[in-house]
Amino acid sequence: MTDRKPRIAIIPGDPSGIGPELIAKLLEQEGVKDAADILLIGDQHVWQQGAQQAALTVDLAQIDEAEIDTQEGLAWLPMQTIAPEDVKIAEVTVAGGASSLRCLDKALDLAMAGKVDGVLFGPFNKAALTSAGLNAEDEHRYIARHIGFKGYHSEINVLDNLMTTRVTSHIGLREVAERITAEAVEKAIGLAEDTFRRAGNARPHIAVAALNPHAGDNGKFGREEIDILQPVIKAAQAQQKHVTGPWPSDTVFLKAKRGEVDAVVTMYHDQGQIAIKLMGFDRGVTVAGGLPIPIATPAHGTAFDIAGKNKANVGATLQAFNLLVRMARNHRANRAAA
Repeated sequence: MTDRKPRIAIIPGDPSGIGPELIAKLLEQEGVKDAADILLIGDQHVWQQGAQQAALTVDLAQIDEAEIDTQEGLAWLPMQTIAPEDVKIAEVTVAGGASSLRCLDKALDLAMAGKVDGVLFGPFNKAALTSAGLNAEDEHRYIARHIGFKGYHSEINVLDNLMTTRVTSHIGLREVAERITAEAVEKAIGLAEDTFRRAGNARPHIAVAALNPHAGDNGKFGREEIDILQPVIKAAQAQQKHVTGPWPSDTVFLKAKRGEVDAVVTMYHDQGQIAIKLMGFDRGVTVAGGLPIPIATPAHGTAFDIAGKNKANVGATLQAFNLLVRMARNHRANRAAA
């Protein structure tokens, strides 16, 4: 065990979006620099671009990789991932996607080597990542592949005290129903339960959202609720887990908003994302759940419509940082006790 602050690696995300501006604003928020030792990773001109967009000044104290183990405060690990003339504000570019992936790879390598305790990344642009060779369903699958992780993992969305997990994620709607299996639902429930248990809630109330309108209306609109969801929920209840549902997806988040449930297991991406973003777009956080490294990012995208205009709201990035600091502290403590 150690009382030293966690060390958080921060990368800017896509340089064409609002990520660099958001990180510059984050560093100016009260308490941020006191909460963790912060290692900025990336191109000097990208960080300076973000500061200029935010009308701020970011002091980049350069270090090399050999010095990271003793780094304290705010420091910058330089990389050269994109030429200044290749940064096209508010545009999807191969260069922007490649820069994002190179910075991500470096942060992940440092985390796996135990040099940093968590990774925060600014918003990525999936089209840019794909054009640059992502070759994965999303960045979370890319991360798992890069670090060689073979276990179950999935994106988790967090809004204040509410969590959502997904049975399916970044796939087309026409593929969703065939991916709803008992095993997949069990894993999404288990991920929510395990994450809450690590945070000190041993028996969270997990609500399972239905796939079909009116929760299938007794099979009229589909049998997934009858054949898959209900048996999984009953099995979880038989194990003394506080799991309920399947609830119609147009009402389950009313329960969540009233604080009646701790987590909602959703069947597909937008089923949870729309609700979460309506309830708190500027506070939503995405966590790479199930991975051996604490990783978080604001739940919104690159916002090309406001990129470079000093209009980006730092709220979700600040929430992501604060959550990541708590996760990183636990990660450091568990690693020290192992």
